[in-house]
Amino acid sequence: MDAVRLILTSRRALAGGGEVSEIMTEVWQAQALAQAIGSRLAVSGPPELRGEALGLTELAGRGCGVLDTPELALGELRAAQLTELGDARQALLHLGGLLGEVGIALVGITCAAPDEGTYWQCMEAIDAADESRDRVREMLRKLTAREQAVPAREAG
Repeated sequence: MDAVRLILTSRRALAGGGEVSEIMTEVWQAQALAQAIGSRLAVSGPPELRGEALGLTELAGRGCGVLDTPELALGELRAAQLTELGDARQALLHLGGLLGEVGIALVGITCAAPDEGTYWQCMEAIDAADESRDRVREMLRKLTAREQAVPAREAG
């Protein structure tokens, strides 16, 4: 399945809310998907994005690592369903939106955290989501710079 469809599926699932455990599962899914997209961009994306894509892979992996790994049935891991990136710009735009929504959901959980462990787990995950989103923004900036450079080279 392409990246944008998977991201939209994650956004819908996250917006569906539910209990804290369900939201945390969706946060983990979103981070795993960001990690998979970053990995795919690092290997086969535009050369100027590869460094930032590696950074995204590491940060999103940290985002998964600070959360309890959810028990998912076979085939429920969205990141494993990623077969193609499609348009890198569209994938990154949607991924940035998803990561922003992840941060918002985590803030809500943090504010009502039932225990200190959950509170700190959410704080670490917020940090990872925010840094991941920064990497996505930087990749979008680099794509824009690349697209603006092409007409300049053709005119020159």
